[in-house]
Amino acid sequence: MGIALDGLVSGLKTTELINALMDVHAIPRNLMSAKADDKKLIISQLQTLNTSIQDLAAKAKAAAAGDSIDRFAATSSSKNVTVVLRPGATAVTADIVVDRVAQKHTVVTAASAEWPDAPPTLTLENAAGERVQVTAASSSMTDVARAINGAGFGISASVVAAGTDADGNPVQRLQLIAAESGEDSAFRVLRGDIAAAEAGTAADVVDAPGAGLVATGTDAQVRLWAGTAAEQVITSSENTFTDLFTGVDVTVTAASTDAVTVGITVDDAARTTAAADFVKQLASILTRIDNGSKATVGGGADDTTTLGVFTGDSTVRALRQSLAEAIQHPIDGVSPSSIGISIDRYGVLTIDEKKFAAALADDPAAVTGMFTGVAARVQQTAEMYSDKYDGLLTARITGQQSEVDVLGKQMERWDVRLEQRRATLERTYARLETMLSQMQSQSQYLTSQLASLPSFDSGSR
Repeated sequence: MGIALDGLVSGLKTTELINALMDVHAIPRNLMSAKADDKKLIISQLQTLNTSIQDLAAKAKAAAAGDSIDRFAATSSSKNVTVVLRPGATAVTADIVVDRVAQKHTVVTAASAEWPDAPPTLTLENAAGERVQVTAASSSMTDVARAINGAGFGISASVVAAGTDADGNPVQRLQLIAAESGEDSAFRVLRGDIAAAEAGTAADVVDAPGAGLVATGTDAQVRLWAGTAAEQVITSSENTFTDLFTGVDVTVTAASTDAVTVGITVDDAARTTAAADFVKQLASILTRIDNGSKATVGGGADDTTTLGVFTGDSTVRALRQSLAEAIQHPIDGVSPSSIGISIDRYGVLTIDEKKFAAALADDPAAVTGMFTGVAARVQQTAEMYSDKYDGLLTARITGQQSEVDVLGKQMERWDVRLEQRRATLERTYARLETMLSQMQSQSQYLTSQLASLPSFDSGSR
């Protein structure tokens, strides 16, 4: 902690003097701090650019495989049949006949004021013949439903009001529904324990007067190429047929004897938009590099020139040049400008979507080959610079960070040196004040001694 000695003896503003001297001594340290701040800004911008290049590499990889511009539209001639596309879908048209939709096995018990057995012991049996025994806490319909639900056997029980009996007492039913649809969802609920079920003496609740089988668990079924020698029957426990065609899911909601036409067609407009989005992403990166590399010259004689964060950075400049070359060099002797992708004399990358769409309509295979070829070169360049282990841009960031670390250690040593220098100055000025105080005391003493000496009249002898 500093010692405040301002004006004790000398009247000097000691603290101000020390601070002024320390400002001079700290100039090298401040220059290092400013340099470190500049490099941190550069690192931040390089990291942002590197993230964008990594994303571009991923998009270019998909584009090079043709996935990024594969766009399809799904159609169906019936509102009861819907088509959903997934990755890997290809163009196809087919007629399907929906024979039936999937159902959940559903049973309703007879109406009664309470469960007819006490204690209410039930055996639940699934389509595979597996059984589980449950016993309700009481004969109330609510407790029986709770016991069935708690068994975790894939049967959902709910209590349904069923009016009143002849005496005016309220009666209820249990609605029992399978958790899943399909043939395998079939079940039985037997009145009695497992031993009675195995002996065949446990009654099925659906056989009681007033009870009923509402729906039998069934699989959905459709037929492809119905009425031909190639007719193919396909079933599903659910109403969605996953991968009915490659990358195509078909969902049915109602049966129909008439064939439904489903189609998956190439969407050229969407393909053009996808290609344009990729080119625009690359153009945005090139523009960012250009803006970050500009040097702004001051207008007046006293104005300074402001350098961009990438100005003079050879790695970023080489990246920009490599990306531009990857997208504008010919593929098999044909320029990408033939499909609307071009770079003007100012280095601005653009895509003419109308020209691209026209070329796509004229020769889809050639345009796809051209675009995937360009994307493959962009991918190679982007990965070379942004690889998280040995990418050139990654190495540039690592190098800048190393310089910041070195500057940080140098500033730490300077902080120690400056602290020692301030302590030295404070001790020096403290001694100065002490010495001045001692000299002042001696002066006062001598003055008092001289004043006490006897005086002699020069006229007396």
